[in-house]
Amino acid sequence: MNDSSPAMASAKAVVIYSGGMDSYTVLHRAVGQGYSVHALSFDYGQRHVKELAIARRVCQRLNIAHQVIDIRAIHSLIDNSALTDATRPLPAGDYDADSVAATVVPNRNMILLSLAIAHAVNIDADACFYGAHGGDHVLYPDCRPEFVKRMNAASAVANFNAVRIEAPYLHASKGDILADGLRMGLDYAQTWTCYQGGELACGECGSCRERLAAFAELGLADPLAYRTATVEP
Repeated sequence: MNDSSPAMASAKAVVIYSGGMDSYTVLHRAVGQGYSVHALSFDYGQRHVKELAIARRVCQRLNIAHQVIDIRAIHSLIDNSALTDATRPLPAGDYDADSVAATVVPNRNMILLSLAIAHAVNIDADACFYGAHGGDHVLYPDCRPEFVKRMNAASAVANFNAVRIEAPYLHASKGDILADGLRMGLDYAQTWTCYQGGELACGECGSCRERLAAFAELGLADPLAYRTATVEP
């Protein structure tokens, strides 16, 4: 796990904040490092926006600057995914090659990072944080160390003021992220991970199962309510 040194009190950082448990932990980590945080969430036409409402509430409670950016105009360019096309069935069960392929949103992290870096330049921020983690490396190309390395290189030359991309959990597992968040005293009831936007988390999609497995790894129960808890502590 990367461990950046504390920021100067006046330093600003942009955090890509989806409302999920990974970005929720990253958000608090950046705050804990002393950054003045500007959180960005994105509505790109995903299946539901429940997590965006949760993100708003968290930022209001923390008194963190927060914007939800409406980029639904690009939806038709990235709709070849079960996460952006509601007519496609959402895969259930643990992640595998087929379910991962079905849930990849084309070029999502490059798009979101590009916009977040632009905002960072605009407000004279030093860094842009996002929640890629080690468990995603085999799953999603835009969460791999090589992608972060190359995006960092592009960010360094794309503007007069270089913005550093920070992925503090790039080499950490989901369980590691959860453990770090619990050490910070975080309440994971204030997050949403499920691919569906129902009253209860489904407990069946790959995202739910990965989250439940992280809690089970630590011998804990997830504070979220599930229709079906497929992994028990």
